[in-house]
Amino acid sequence: MYEPRVPRNFRSAYYEKVGFRGVEEKKSLEILLKDNPLDVEKLSTFSQRFPLPSMYRIHVWKVLLGILPPHSDSHALVSRYHLEQFEDVSGALTAMRFVHASTPATELYLRMYQLESRQLPRRSELRPPDDEDENFLAIGRAMEEIVDDPVDCYWLIRCFVNQFKLKFGDSIPHLPKSLEHFLSQEDAALLAHLKTSGALHSLPYCLWFRRCFAGCLPESSLQRVWDKVISGSCKILVFVAVEILLSYKIMLMGMSDPDGVYNFLSNLPQENTDAIVTKAIDLWHKHCGTPMHSV
Repeated sequence: MYEPRVPRNFRSAYYEKVGFRGVEEKKSLEILLKDNPLDVEKLSTFSQRFPLPSMYRIHVWKVLLGILPPHSDSHALVSRYHLEQFEDVSGALTAMRFVHASTPATELYLRMYQLESRQLPRRSELRPPDDEDENFLAIGRAMEEIVDDPVDCYWLIRCFVNQFKLKFGDSIPHLPKSLEHFLSQEDAALLAHLKTSGALHSLPYCLWFRRCFAGCLPESSLQRVWDKVISGSCKILVFVAVEILLSYKIMLMGMSDPDGVYNFLSNLPQENTDAIVTKAIDLWHKHCGTPMHSV
């Protein structure tokens, strides 16, 4: 269990007060990134506790997902191997006529993932994407908006999906019950209304918990949620969902059609998602504690 939250030091509080929130955290991360080998556990704890600066986010994600090893001396060599593997696999798919020059990048990534995981169907048996494929494609489209380099993008999608299944596959079916539990503590009246209207069982759980909000939140907000997922917490997804429900309580209390609730929550207004994610992270720390970080 995480240790309870403790006050940050005076200097950090001062920077935050005068509008330089994150200055001390950025310096702490830079110190961690100078370690050789990198301390993956400390990087994970940092990512759980603080938002990652955008200039370091992709690098930290690659380390936490195991794309890059802890030994920094090997990063250039490993990156070259990843490029060669990307070219080999995409070239093989082109030769087999599964993809061509105009194939969307996310479809290419899906076929590469299927080939590498020995799940590629025969060309004669190709069918429209199933639910699992659609989850992959949604995560892929979101990652494509965050990451410019296609090789990095593929490896991040591939390892994100694999880590998510491996670490949290058994937990995902229980997240709706967890949402119900925490919503009961935050707003029992809203929970009661969702139950009475029948909407509770038809919330967009797949979009929230299996796609990790890909296609629901804009990438600027989504990457802050993925910081927490990649560093080891799927519970953050529950608190984002809870905060979405709390933020739109007035509208939801006026809706009694489960389909209407589902459609609204699947197509959220995009203007206040940063505030929702900030409140969700605070709510997560409130209920689960704040991981401690030391440099």
